[in-house]
Amino acid sequence: MSTQDYQSYYVPEQSRWPILASISLFLMAFGAGTLMTNLSSESGGGLGVVLLLAGALAMGLILVGWFGNVINESHQGLYSPQMDRSFRWGMSWFIFSEVMFFAAFFGTLFYVRTLAVPWLGGEGDKGVSNMLWQGFSAEWPLMTTPDQSTFPGPKEVIDPWHIPLLNTILLISSSFTVTLAHKALKLNLRSRVVFWLGATIALGLVFLYFQAYEYAVAYNDLGLTLNAGIYGATFFILTGFHGMHVTLGTIMLIIIFLRVLKGHFNSDKHFGFEAVAWYWHFVDVVWVGLFLFVYII
Repeated sequence: MSTQDYQSYYVPEQSRWPILASISLFLMAFGAGTLMTNLSSESGGGLGVVLLLAGALAMGLILVGWFGNVINESHQGLYSPQMDRSFRWGMSWFIFSEVMFFAAFFGTLFYVRTLAVPWLGGEGDKGVSNMLWQGFSAEWPLMTTPDQSTFPGPKEVIDPWHIPLLNTILLISSSFTVTLAHKALKLNLRSRVVFWLGATIALGLVFLYFQAYEYAVAYNDLGLTLNAGIYGATFFILTGFHGMHVTLGTIMLIIIFLRVLKGHFNSDKHFGFEAVAWYWHFVDVVWVGLFLFVYII
């Protein structure tokens, strides 16, 4: 690297944000663990709720301040093309980590459905596991659990051809709208960017509304809860974490929408917009996998 290249690469000043973010993540993790541990006790996990919410609130404020610094540095012209490549690699590795995150849960679902449940039913090379619960019938979705008193199975499962299909259409459509917004930004068609990005946000919000409605129906009418055996647990872990990602993605889209209104992007420099679009496409792809392997198959 030449002296000129070295001098053109911006090295940020020391920052308090990373250590504060680490503390916030610790509070969130400790709070979530405490909440899950004490959920069934008389305290109801009160301390866990406080720590979890405090950590989440602190993390939100930290991200506002941290990203605000990055935006200001970008507007000051401090970032070189090398810095832009660093941002792109950072976002790429972040999305890869998210892929591995969901791969672990999909792997768990595969293990339970293909190996563990059949073994308990007396099938496969570990069918001797059937001795644990004589007469256990291997099926998926697992409607009857070995311990019905503690973990009663669900009364019904969610019909994939109603709300889940509608949500699939919503998210796939949102991938097209965010792509159209990106193309309009490249052409400096500001009004079209606002329209298509606004449509993407609206589709994301409608998706979240229907998922919340689906959860209410599952808990109140179908007996499909976190206590409904392994099927209920895997269902809510996979769809719940995805819902959290959609919520985060929608917040990111809203922030980018406000930045578009303020004229922060142009046809050449708009990686903040691209990064959010990448994330949104990732969230959409994960949902397609959920629709296939959780709801249909």
